Amino acid sequence: MPGWLPRAMVLALALYACFQLGSWAFHQLIGLLTNVLIAFFLALAIEPAVGRMAARGMRRGLATFLVFLAVTIFGLGFVVLLGSMLAGQIVDMVDEFPKYIDSVINWVNQTFRTELSRVEVQDSLLHSDWLQKYVQNSATGVLDVSTTVLGGLFRLLTIFLFSFYFAADGPRLRRALCSVLPPARQTEVLRAWEIAVDKTGGYIYSRGLMALISGVAHYVLLVILGVPYAPALAVWVGLVSQFIPTIGTYLAGALPMLIAFTVDPWYALYVLGFVVIYQQFENYVLQPKLTAKTVDIHPAVAFGSVIAGTALLGAVGALVAIPAVATLQAFLGAYVKRYDVTDDPRVHGGSSRTPGTPLPSRIRRLVWPRR
Repeated sequence: MPGWLPRAMVLALALYACFQLGSWAFHQLIGLLTNVLIAFFLALAIEPAVGRMAARGMRRGLATFLVFLAVTIFGLGFVVLLGSMLAGQIVDMVDEFPKYIDSVINWVNQTFRTELSRVEVQDSLLHSDWLQKYVQNSATGVLDVSTTVLGGLFRLLTIFLFSFYFAADGPRLRRALCSVLPPARQTEVLRAWEIAVDKTGGYIYSRGLMALISGVAHYVLLVILGVPYAPALAVWVGLVSQFIPTIGTYLAGALPMLIAFTVDPWYALYVLGFVVIYQQFENYVLQPKLTAKTVDIHPAVAFGSVIAGTALLGAVGALVAIPAVATLQAFLGAYVKRYDVTDDPRVHGGSSRTPGTPLPSRIRRLVWPRR
């Protein structure tokens, strides 16, 4: 046996063990890494506001705290307002539920000539097997729901803590990162950081502006229809449709439709039609203009980046995909050499072929050839 073979085998086994250990550690820490990624982009989003306040003489820690306090107050106020609205609507629906059952039973009796009564329907529902199984499953799932809520609160606290340190100690973090790099690399890192701040801030600005426009448009519709809690529903539609990717529009439109249905079933169809029409207006008219001015990314590239981010990191990847791709595109644009485009008709959608004989003339020649 050659003398180097045992050492090579030991080295291969050690490398394989390190790979397995690293893979195990990565899968164990994937949740923490995702939270750090969200916190980093959140810190980039609030960096312009913190930087302006720090430039006026305020300490970065205090400026970051004030920004987070404003965001927290707005979020809690929105949740409390939406919760009170939902509670009131649920109470109203419970009070009106017997009337809904009577109307449905009357329609069934008139249509199918049956003799159903509300007491019989309620008694059959209360003593049904599926209702008892549902109650048992709900009782056993209370602990799981509590665990999920506590886990979500802990994750939210972790994200806010990391984002606070990223924003408050931004200059110190950049100095620590640049201290281990040569001067040429330091310039590139600082330029990439500045681009990331601009693109992330532009993305948040564009989304906030579209949320405002969407909220105002839906508020006008809900006021015209006389749907209750129009301000809260308008804020809900604006925020959810813009900051929850892919399915945000459907989640945002479902709640106003439900509330409008309690007023008049036709109003739910009106709200659905308005949501669909406004979504087309936003996708093809509003969003391309705002995105071109703030994020500077093609709508097709933005759509593809959202799909790719969803496939990689789920909802988190879909949320950070557009600012990440915009940052990468702007950073790499400085290294791509561009040339003047030749004056060719094909560049403008034309054809390089010379105009030939028209089609009707060619058909006549085939049918009646010259002799």
